[in-house]
Amino acid sequence: MPSGSFSDPLSTHNRSRDRRPYVNGEMIRGITNGDDAVLVGENFIGANDGVGAWAQKSRGHAALWSRLILHFWALEAERDSSVNQEAMSSVEPDPIRYLQRAYEYTKEATSSPNEWKGTTTACAALLHYDTESISPKPMLYVTNLGDSQVMVVRPKAKKLIYKTTEQWHWFDCPRQLGTNSPDTPATDAVMDKLEIEEDDIVLAMSDGVVDNLWEHEVIQYVHDSVQRWDSGEQDSVLKNRPEASGKEMLAVAKEILKAAKAIAEDPYAESPFMERAVEEGLAMEGGKLDDISVVAAQCKRRKG
Repeated sequence: MPSGSFSDPLSTHNRSRDRRPYVNGEMIRGITNGDDAVLVGENFIGANDGVGAWAQKSRGHAALWSRLILHFWALEAERDSSVNQEAMSSVEPDPIRYLQRAYEYTKEATSSPNEWKGTTTACAALLHYDTESISPKPMLYVTNLGDSQVMVVRPKAKKLIYKTTEQWHWFDCPRQLGTNSPDTPATDAVMDKLEIEEDDIVLAMSDGVVDNLWEHEVIQYVHDSVQRWDSGEQDSVLKNRPEASGKEMLAVAKEILKAAKAIAEDPYAESPFMERAVEEGLAMEGGKLDDISVVAAQCKRRKG
């Protein structure tokens, strides 16, 4: 799953206060974006949303929590032989178990040498294959806890194949992992398994996207971006980048981010967050200022 990511902070606390480049001997993976964290791997993508309110608390550091959980989650997936072995196996991946371990490792890592408090949502997609099929078929294992979102789009058909369902305690308070939260991956995370096709696009997005763009808008931006890329009309800066892979998906993610940011900064725009707030009896209009993070990946057949 060659991938690309693009993210942009709208918060003012986008620099980590805990600069440890390594944890347990491993380089910390992913990218911190405000309180969000995103990660791109060959067959694993994720977007976690650290809860910004922790910035006002003593020893609060939601950005570290979101980044470490994603880091450990990806490591656990890599370490599982059912995910990485070359030969076909009948053993299925277990992303919720990986997330539970990541949560436990993060609790340890944020206790020593310094104590840091925080909470984060968690959302990721793992590309594998159908373990029950005679011939391998691409299978996507999607895990979610909270209100970040994974969405699968078939761009040529301009069709939504799948999206996660948001989990809330109450309005604007999603399920989350971390300090003082009752939620755990083992009890609250939801994992869905779906068959996908080559060229399907998988998006992992923080709520900075889904609070500002409706589903049909995201699908349209994906479709239009792919069309422009295929016709040669896409961003020349991206096309001329030296990296061979990921440029088309970077363009897709950039298009979605740009659109979400425009709504977030418009005090008069209509937005999904505004609509939900009105349904709760709250008077508000416009987009929602928040960290905005997008990872876009495309299912591709291995060469060779």
